[in-house]
Amino acid sequence: MAEQVGGPAPQGEQRGTGARGAPSTWKRLLRYTLTRLVALFITVVIGVYLTILIANMGGYVDEIRRSQIREQIAVKFQNDPAFRALPPEERQKRIDAEVAVEEKRLGLDKPFLVRSFNYLKHALTLDLGRSENMTSDSGSRQVRLIILERLPATLVLFGTSQIVLFAIALYIALYLSRHYGSWLDRFFVALSPLSSAPGWFYGIFLILIFAAWLKWLPFGGMVSVPPPESPVRYALDVAYHMILPIMALTLSSIFISVYGWRTFFLIFSSEDYVEMARAKGVHPRAIERRYILRPTLPTIITSFALGVIGVWMGAPIFETIFNWPGLGRVLFHAVQLFDTPVIVGSNVIFAYLLALTVFLLDIIYAIVDPRVTVGGGRQS
Repeated sequence: MAEQVGGPAPQGEQRGTGARGAPSTWKRLLRYTLTRLVALFITVVIGVYLTILIANMGGYVDEIRRSQIREQIAVKFQNDPAFRALPPEERQKRIDAEVAVEEKRLGLDKPFLVRSFNYLKHALTLDLGRSENMTSDSGSRQVRLIILERLPATLVLFGTSQIVLFAIALYIALYLSRHYGSWLDRFFVALSPLSSAPGWFYGIFLILIFAAWLKWLPFGGMVSVPPPESPVRYALDVAYHMILPIMALTLSSIFISVYGWRTFFLIFSSEDYVEMARAKGVHPRAIERRYILRPTLPTIITSFALGVIGVWMGAPIFETIFNWPGLGRVLFHAVQLFDTPVIVGSNVIFAYLLALTVFLLDIIYAIVDPRVTVGGGRQS
C-alpha cells in the first residue's frame, strides 16, 4: 500500500485524480505503441535494404544480367542473314543500340545505388514487381502471386509443427518438474544436445526408415497425385503427408525445449510464495497452474513465437528434402537462378512477420503476466 503523507486528499481532488488516470493510461499506451512500431519499422527497413544489397551482390548481379542481355541479343542477330551481311562496325552499333534499349527497359541504365532505394521503396509497400526467371502455378511472373501461392503451405506445415511441439513439450516439462531426478528426467537432460541438429537432418533418416524401408509414409510432397476431390479426403491426405515433416521438426527441438522449460518450472517451484501455498494446503494442480506456469508463460510464449519464425530459416533445405511446395523451396530456386525480386520478396515477408510477432509479444506479456504493464507505467 502506498504511503500517504499529510492526510487524505479532498474528495474532489481524489475524483480529479481518478478522472485524469484513464486518459494518462491511454496516452502512455498510444505513445508506447507508436514508439514500438517506429522502432520495428526502422529495423525492417535496415534488414530489407541489407537483403537487397546481398541479393544483388553489391551490384555484381547487374553485371551478370548485362552480360546475359548482350549474349541473348547477339545470338538473336546472328540468326538474321541481313544482319550478317552488314559491316562489322554497323553490326556492333545495332547490338549496342538494342542492348541500351533493353537495359533502359529493365532500369539497368541507372546506378545501382539509386535503384537499390527504388527496390527498397517497392519492397516495403509490397510492390514486389515481376520475377526474372520464375513463374507461379498459374503462369504469372508477379512476385506477389508466386509468394502468395506458396506461403499457405509453409504456414500450415510450420504452424502445425510448432503447435504440436508446444503442447508436447509443455506437458512433458511439467511432468519432469514434478518428477525431478527420475530416469525420464535424466533421459531428456542427456538427449538435449541432439536438438543442435536441424530438422532436415532428422528428416533424411525418417524418410529412409518410414518411407524407403517400412513404406508406411510417403517420401514427400503435400498431396497425392492426383489429389483427392473431396475436401475432407484432401485434408486427410495433407495431414498424412505432414506426418514425417512434423516428426522431423519435433525431434529437432523437443529435447532442448523440454529441458529449458523444465528448468524454469523447477526454479519457480522453489519460490517462497509456492512454499506458502503448499503450506496453506492449496491443491498441487492449482499451485502448478497459478504459481508456476503463469510466471513462466512469457518465456514459453517467446520461445514458441520466435520458434515459428526461426524454423523458417531452415525452410529452404527442409522443404526441398520433403518436396514441400512452400515458400522455402521458392527461395531456394530463386537463389539458384539469381532471381533478385523473389529473394527480396521472400525476405520482406519474413521481416514483416517477425516484426509483427515481436510487437504482439509485448501485448501478450501484459495479458498473461499481471506484473507487466504496457508503456512502462507502474502497477498499483
